[in-house]
Amino acid sequence: MKSAFRVATAGIAVVATMAALAGCTAPKPAADNQKVSISVVSLIPGSKQAAFDAFDAQVKQFEKANPNITVTPQEYEWTGPTFAAQLAGGTLADVYTIPFTDGKTLIENGQLADITSLVKALPYADKFNPKVVNAVQDSKKNFYGIPIAAYGSALHYNRALFTAAGLDPDKPPTTWDEVRADAKQIAEKTGQAGYMQMTQKNTGGWQLTTATYARGGRVETTSNGKTKVTLDNAGTKDALQFLHDVRWVDNAAGSNFLFDWGSINQAFGAGQIGMYTSGSDIYTNLVQSQNLDPKDYGMTVIPMKGKNAGTLGGGTIATVNIKATAAQKAAAVKWIDFYYMKKLTNKSAAVLDAKTLDASAQPVGVPVLPVFDKKTLDTSRAWIKPYFNVPIDQMAGFSNGILNQVPVGEPSAHTQELYGALDTVVQAVLTDKNADISGLLKSATANVQAIVDAG
Repeated sequence: MKSAFRVATAGIAVVATMAALAGCTAPKPAADNQKVSISVVSLIPGSKQAAFDAFDAQVKQFEKANPNITVTPQEYEWTGPTFAAQLAGGTLADVYTIPFTDGKTLIENGQLADITSLVKALPYADKFNPKVVNAVQDSKKNFYGIPIAAYGSALHYNRALFTAAGLDPDKPPTTWDEVRADAKQIAEKTGQAGYMQMTQKNTGGWQLTTATYARGGRVETTSNGKTKVTLDNAGTKDALQFLHDVRWVDNAAGSNFLFDWGSINQAFGAGQIGMYTSGSDIYTNLVQSQNLDPKDYGMTVIPMKGKNAGTLGGGTIATVNIKATAAQKAAAVKWIDFYYMKKLTNKSAAVLDAKTLDASAQPVGVPVLPVFDKKTLDTSRAWIKPYFNVPIDQMAGFSNGILNQVPVGEPSAHTQELYGALDTVVQAVLTDKNADISGLLKSATANVQAIVDAG
């Protein structure tokens, strides 16, 4: 999934670059003098006006460098149910974003435009991280999108609530027992939820899978091309028992048990949640849309427990609407190259991007994972380090620890259906003190396995 939810959205990062560089390496439209219009996703609804102003300025830069292309922005936030409706209704923009989890399914269903020749003409087409680029390719290595961002899972915490509860915000918890103890202390001392988790619109299943991986469990296994759904595993049971105890034993989960990606970010930004897990890329949303005070933000790695423990990773893909014409496809790839990719591969573009964002008080320097390779990432971050304006020291727990954790990809077969089935399990545990965890998981396993077996 995309932390984007998540994303895990089109507004994961606002990217600016030089107009002179906007079209210098991307493929040309079918004809240089052919007028073409494309619609592109911009930021999620509710983002600050300064962020929208920066986006509009970038559109103008792009159009100046590409006078035959007209760009129309559309606000956009990916969620499983709404995306399915938009896809079915044909209301998606010509350029839109999806999570890694949806790439393979949409490719197999013939619902994404083939942009292979356009992508291969880009100077960095052969430099993608193999684990990342796999999400946008079919078995023949054809391209149906461009991976634009990758994330790892993180534990986000409110430093102000830590301080108010008598905890040291520079020493976040490193074990699940410490998370529980800190959550209880936050709830008792401040009256706010010490720890909470997403529960609906497929995000409950997403984060339960994250918690499962962190405890060494897996929700699917694949052998000889056959997928077995394994929701009823020790890691998932332990993760649900943890939630049960935080809620029913410690009374540290608050009173709202229907959060999705957007609403839990909102609650966290308002100081109503001490800790929660999500993708490592949400700081920008918290600042742009949720009015989070940067000094209150902290991020560290999710605790690992037991053999085979790993961190769930994912990312965001920029895709082109299958209804786009050849000229629109070419223009779309130009836009993706301009808006999302130049800052990762070109020093001048990266520096101007950072300057532009910093001038409009937009975040610069949020930790990210490599779309290409670590050396390329480190180089691009070195270019913009003078413009970092985020509390990077308050994210040190994540930056220093994430590369030491074992990355584990999201479940690949019917991912969203699996997540949706687990939503109801998470909700049941949080609302029914006597919920039968094993029984709920056995039932969910049977239901998802039937979907997987049906193809």
